[in-house]
Amino acid sequence: MSRPMLRLLALLLVALVGAAPASADEGAALAALRSGGHVALMRHGEAPGAADPPGFRVDDCATQRNLSEKGRADAAAMGAMLRGQRAWIGKIVSSPWCRCRDTATLLNLGPVEIVETLGNPVVLRNQRQALIEGTRALVDSWRGEGTLVVVTHGATIQALTGMHPSSGEIFVVRPRSGADLVPVVGRVPVPR
Repeated sequence: MSRPMLRLLALLLVALVGAAPASADEGAALAALRSGGHVALMRHGEAPGAADPPGFRVDDCATQRNLSEKGRADAAAMGAMLRGQRAWIGKIVSSPWCRCRDTATLLNLGPVEIVETLGNPVVLRNQRQALIEGTRALVDSWRGEGTLVVVTHGATIQALTGMHPSSGEIFVVRPRSGADLVPVVGRVPVPR
């Protein structure tokens, strides 16, 4: 191949890579969020530590593991990015845990509804199966316009998809699949 042809191919490759989304996975997820009819499973933002302290209470944020400043900033950045991408948001629901509620609120995408079945299946081990099945039913029953945003815990998302999300990450899934694992259209990482 001639040198001018190689240069042309190299320039074309650089142009294509620069124009492509961060990943095809992310591009598919963002397209699905714009089209509606999907569910965005979002893990709460960064909250230092593991699990909640002994004696925590769901109705008292001071007793829980809460969002770090980075977690708060990441949630706001995700919301800004989704607005910039013109994501079609139909409804936002959240786990009752403060780190989830705060993440959902900081997205600034609309009112947030608290849904008990989105509770933490690690802390509520004795209710794990019921919580996961309740969340699966919530996902599978979505028929609303736009996208249902579900802010919950990593263990819930992993149980539904078979994949573990990073803090603040979104997995866009198809509702009404009937599959054991909910089909993931793509992932949206926290904007950098």
